[in-house]
Amino acid sequence: MLLINLAYLLLLIAVSPVLLYRMVTQGKYRAGWAEKFLGRVPEPGTPSGERYWFHAVSVGEVLLLPSVIDELRRRDPHAEVVVSTTTSTGRSVAELKLPDVTVFFCPLDFSWAVRQAINRIQPTRIVLVELEIWPNLLHAAAQAGIPVSLINGRLSDKSYRGYSRMARWLSPLFQSLDSVAVQNDTYAERFVSLGVAADRVHVTGSIKFDGVIADRSNPLTIELQRAFGLAFTEPVFIAGSTQAPEERIAIESWLAIRAEHPELRLVLVPRHRERFEEVVRLVKSYDLPLLRRSSGEVGMTQDSDSPPILLLDTLGELSACWGLADFAYVGGSMNVKRGGQNMLEPAAYGAAVCFGPDTRNFRDVVQSLLTDEAAVVVESVDELTATLRHWLNDRRSASAMGRRAQEFVRQQHGAAARTVDLWPVSTGQDCAGMREAA
Repeated sequence: MLLINLAYLLLLIAVSPVLLYRMVTQGKYRAGWAEKFLGRVPEPGTPSGERYWFHAVSVGEVLLLPSVIDELRRRDPHAEVVVSTTTSTGRSVAELKLPDVTVFFCPLDFSWAVRQAINRIQPTRIVLVELEIWPNLLHAAAQAGIPVSLINGRLSDKSYRGYSRMARWLSPLFQSLDSVAVQNDTYAERFVSLGVAADRVHVTGSIKFDGVIADRSNPLTIELQRAFGLAFTEPVFIAGSTQAPEERIAIESWLAIRAEHPELRLVLVPRHRERFEEVVRLVKSYDLPLLRRSSGEVGMTQDSDSPPILLLDTLGELSACWGLADFAYVGGSMNVKRGGQNMLEPAAYGAAVCFGPDTRNFRDVVQSLLTDEAAVVVESVDELTATLRHWLNDRRSASAMGRRAQEFVRQQHGAAARTVDLWPVSTGQDCAGMREAA
């Protein structure tokens, strides 16, 4: 552990100029120092039942947790839950989505920090979301006799190649995992090849399907519709989870078809909140009005005949915002080298969905959607414009595509229940009785 701690410290020193720059210019990394470096996380007290420590890195992982936690509590009403995140945005969303759960920053993987955190939390199980293999955390959990589970596991081609090159050193870490719930057979084979015992790897499907909302009349979607002043008769195009230059691509496509379809409204939802102001400046550069969700005020320009572009510049509301979409472009997939973002949410609402060619993070989902003719790949501004024009001119075709996407999502439900099936769930009374007997 000493060598690992030393390696972490050297790495931290090497990247400190970048961290300091972002701290000053972007306001990042300013909170949670005691939690991150010393493991001084909140102390929930002595557990009265099973206590689960879920760790979710950022927003995407956090959004998987409600369905799992709900299923866990359904089976064991006495179960206690705490949640850690790595990013500040992840923490903010966790506090919003899980208001009755203790949320904190996960300690960095220094041996003293993770030991302190485990001592304070006293979990009966640690649950890591998707792919979080940290040597000191796993070692400390093993020393304390705490089982560690991995849920919604995935190993992309790139990650698998990287881990395979270090398999000799990492194999003991994978072997220490108590259970691994993965999204598909390919990921299962990869985890086994890296050292996880075959009888501990289980294909449960993707929890992302369980967490999506399909009801467009949910309260937050209705609230967003009112806040943005959208009429029921206006078709809505949402470009969500976008990164530069995808907002520009969406604006250019919207402008290109405004003459034919002036009724089409555009909603932009950048992936990262630190880019909100950048997108504001981008819209203003086109001399177009803009309505921000955060302020509810329209920034007017000379082009007063144009309806405002709508900007969702808040956290945790994209899932509900997709419920406004007739047509959806899912970002992180065109000219950004991101690998795509979650397209299941707009699909669940029955929107006509498109995305760029780079969707490697959702390869199986994309393949299924394309096979079912439930989504479209667009590779340029021109292709996005042509797709929107086709959908607007043939609403029946767009609606049929949306229904196929919605049905695909509906058929995949159940991963959360299959995941919780892997854990021996006791009632709070049974657990407390065992502790007293011990």
